[in-house]
Amino acid sequence: MYPNPLKTKIKNGELVLGTVLDAPTAFVAASACRTGVDFLWIDTEHGPYGAEKLDAIPSIIRSKGVAPMIRVAWNDPALIKKAFDVGAVAVMIPQINTVEEAQLAVQYARYPPYGQRGISPSWPVIAGEDWVNVIKTANEETVVILQIESVQAYENLDAIAKVPGVDVLFVGPMDLSASLGLITNMASKEVQDIMRDVPKRLAGTGIATGTTLTNIAELQEKKSWGYNFLNIGSPMAYGVPAVKEHIATLRNS
Repeated sequence: MYPNPLKTKIKNGELVLGTVLDAPTAFVAASACRTGVDFLWIDTEHGPYGAEKLDAIPSIIRSKGVAPMIRVAWNDPALIKKAFDVGAVAVMIPQINTVEEAQLAVQYARYPPYGQRGISPSWPVIAGEDWVNVIKTANEETVVILQIESVQAYENLDAIAKVPGVDVLFVGPMDLSASLGLITNMASKEVQDIMRDVPKRLAGTGIATGTTLTNIAELQEKKSWGYNFLNIGSPMAYGVPAVKEHIATLRNS
């Protein structure tokens, strides 16, 4: 369970794949872990819940050999601290646009001497891990994921990539489309040109390039472009259309 191998896989340049946890329940989490993913994305930015709702769910995910990845609502030390304390291996911080914001995110995510995160994680007690050992070695496991979601962030990409402690730069295509004045048009040439360029710019930095999509052809395309940290839709996104199709087939047969 500890340490989770996610950070090692990123350092080695391996392909890392995950999916969204559609609902913060133990049953859904355990079921999603059976898909072969490296991480489960728990979204407290847009989901109607925060870290206090998660309870033992990140520990359950860890017990399956999968990394809980929690997206916090903002670049806020309190939110980042609570996400790690409840059991996140990786924390994703949205809307990072400048070097200064990136530096703060890293500081909020790590214990001294590399950061300023307060110390008192709860998840080791739930999981039965050695509390002191987890604290002493947490910085070695911690994964920091910064979202690149605007034209400003793209313009500052090279500088952001030089911030020590950044593990993944994750392109958010929806917000990027909005920043370009093309809201929801993620397939536009402007969005796609930026998405094609980002992994080229990050090559050789040791930072993984991430994004999220549902269509398998698009995911394969992004992989061929150099994206090696990919979120693969969600079980709900794939499951509901299948059920709908089967129901329509039976009603019309």
